[in-house]
Amino acid sequence: MADRGGAGVVISYRFLLLFCLVVGHEGLERDENGYVIYCPCMGRFGNQADHFLGALGFAKGLNRTLVLPPWVEYKPGHTRSIQVPFDTYFKVKPLTKFHRVVLMHQFMEELASTVWPPEERIAFCYVPRHNSEDCNAKEGNPFGPFWDTFGVDFVGSEFYRGLTYDVHYQNMAEKWTELYPGNKWPVLAFTGAPASFPVQESNRGLHRYLEWSDNVLNKAKEFISTLPYGPFVGIHLRNGVDWVRACEHVEHSPNLFAAPQCLGYRNEHGKATMELCLPSLSTIVKKLKRIIKSTGATSVFVASDSDHLIPELSKDLKKMKVSVHKREPSNPHVDLAILGRSKHYIGNCISSFSAFAKRERDAAGFPSSFWAFPLEKEKPGKKSAAGAPRHTEL
Repeated sequence: MADRGGAGVVISYRFLLLFCLVVGHEGLERDENGYVIYCPCMGRFGNQADHFLGALGFAKGLNRTLVLPPWVEYKPGHTRSIQVPFDTYFKVKPLTKFHRVVLMHQFMEELASTVWPPEERIAFCYVPRHNSEDCNAKEGNPFGPFWDTFGVDFVGSEFYRGLTYDVHYQNMAEKWTELYPGNKWPVLAFTGAPASFPVQESNRGLHRYLEWSDNVLNKAKEFISTLPYGPFVGIHLRNGVDWVRACEHVEHSPNLFAAPQCLGYRNEHGKATMELCLPSLSTIVKKLKRIIKSTGATSVFVASDSDHLIPELSKDLKKMKVSVHKREPSNPHVDLAILGRSKHYIGNCISSFSAFAKRERDAAGFPSSFWAFPLEKEKPGKKSAAGAPRHTEL
């Protein structure tokens, strides 16, 4: 999908902080229980969203305010990552129904000087990074650019060997609090998200607190209004070159990426296959026709990282008098919002991007399914629907 950021013009944090100084805020009250800050430094949006839900559950378990990080994005032609404010894509207020949160730029502007002064900024990591004796929290991209956006440097490292992020397990939350009490450790700043990937089953339901910003939602509704009258089916196709390469490892990685969303966290529903990861055109058409008949859909919306298969699908669905559409310019976040509002959604079991739409629909009680699932034995000689790569993985 093009326009990776989907934000249009990304406001500079330095300008935003200056604006805050001029306009002012009602001052934020300090949370005596402390804060959790982290860099969403693994993967693109789909992975970061999984990590966010885990971090939200982690902060809740420790009863610390979660500092909402910006989304880390990578733009063509840029050697360093770009940080997009959290509230560019999502509303903040709905999250407060679950737990205390604060935008990172607000925390840095109004609280950091007293709660987290420069001389007390310690980076947290499980073990030393890059064959060193510390966390090296700013080494590499996006680590360095992320912390530089807020002018953060670290004076030391803290290793939390023996602890895990699973605060739902036994007394793990108590162990964290006992070792790092808020009065001595007001800020736990992690080099990466304090969360598992894919998102833990116990944290999947937290997605109901993620609500699209008005900007994203209005664009989605505007596009939907252009579709033919009647219900539409939303589908997600992963077929870019990076995805094709990833799928080559699927047989040796039964829980690859977001596979647990359909196969189960213990592979109780089977193991991942190539067809599940990279479905053939025949599999896609067969599934799509069945869903169209059951829903009475008059159109299909396609979101994809590479080949939307518009000509192929249009030809196969012509007799059903169903039109096939994509949004231009493509925007991953708007595409997700559109998928979330379809009559039925078909996603890729392995994709974390697909998983985002599935969780949103689960929270709303909307039906979804996956390509090539339930599992069937692959027929020899089956060709995949991989298209010409045009974009990188989300």
